Amino acid sequence: MLIQKLNNCPEFIAGDSTLLRELLHPDKQPLALRYSLAHATVPVGETSQPHSLSTSEVYYILSGTGEMHINDETQIVEPGDAVYIPPDARQFIHNNGSQPLVFICIVDPAWRKEDETVY
Repeated sequence: MLIQKLNNCPEFIAGDSTLLRELLHPDKQPLALRYSLAHATVPVGETSQPHSLSTSEVYYILSGTGEMHINDETQIVEPGDAVYIPPDARQFIHNNGSQPLVFICIVDPAWRKEDETVY
């Protein structure tokens, strides 16, 4: 059994400028997973760097509110929302609320640096 504690995962600034903690990644733990799972935070008033992945991604909003931008579309997101981001879509998220915007990121197949383009 593997239980990953969020507070035991080091926080770092990802390529898209979000504060990230990787919870599960098949390249870093002996897991039979196709996907990677991370916890992300965008501070109040901040915006993630526009980027795209050659893989699909899902954001699940835990707390805070924001504006999700995927290609030419923009939608308000709030806790309980799941956002599908298709492969190769230009994306970023803006925290327009009064508290940190916190969400889970699932990348399938698992995130790799060479699959990401930051604009």
